[in-house]
Amino acid sequence: MTQDERRRFLIRELLAEEPEYRGMRIPDGVRDQWRLLRSLMNVRAPKPIGGEFLAVQDAFLRAEAAAKGVVDLADLAPAEPGVYLWQGDITRLRCDAIVNAANSGMTGCYVPCHGCIDNCIHSYAGVQLRLACAEQMRVQGHEEPIGRAKLTPAYNLPCKYVLHTVGPIVSGALTARHEAQLASCYRSCLDLARESGLRSVAFCCISTGEFHFPNRRAAEIAVETVRAHPARRDGQLEVIFNVYKDVDFEIYRELLGSN
Repeated sequence: MTQDERRRFLIRELLAEEPEYRGMRIPDGVRDQWRLLRSLMNVRAPKPIGGEFLAVQDAFLRAEAAAKGVVDLADLAPAEPGVYLWQGDITRLRCDAIVNAANSGMTGCYVPCHGCIDNCIHSYAGVQLRLACAEQMRVQGHEEPIGRAKLTPAYNLPCKYVLHTVGPIVSGALTARHEAQLASCYRSCLDLARESGLRSVAFCCISTGEFHFPNRRAAEIAVETVRAHPARRDGQLEVIFNVYKDVDFEIYRELLGSN
């Protein structure tokens, strides 16, 4: 199958799953088709799907990842020993694990084509990721507390695993509790990475988007917590600070003393 054929097949299969979608016309343009496909994946409940769908989806998403371009940790220059700063789309990174800024439901963002990192990671990993997260939550039996971490396979992402953590939501003034919760997110991810035998982790800017944590203070906490962690001090883990916005890049560059 070509990418066009795969895209149309996946859309048809997802439309056929729900009676209210049947008869919906598939748009002609590639961009509109990809937006529809992503939207259908975003709103889909966590449930099994057939092997043919998964085979086509996996081939499609891996081709999309290759087209975007994979960025390997080995190609990055360290800002300090074992610590890297990289600006770009975290779903392009090839390392042991990337960190997802999740919500307390822990099964991804259900808003079609939303701009949050949770939505992006689930969209490019594939429908298997939501099902894996839902199974962990079923066993747990309650919402995910702030500041902890869970590990899942990364499926169709270039990395091997995804570390999911729920950051604090800042709706008013920043408090010491917010700061402690954010530090706990970083520590929990590093702890779980070390326990799982991982050698590299890429952190997004946890809580600074939809959760409104001030960018500079969030970066300060991230750098302080990573530098103080035993796995980082002992050289057991390499850490990438992944940023998307220019403002975050400048803040981290200053904190890490990068040129």
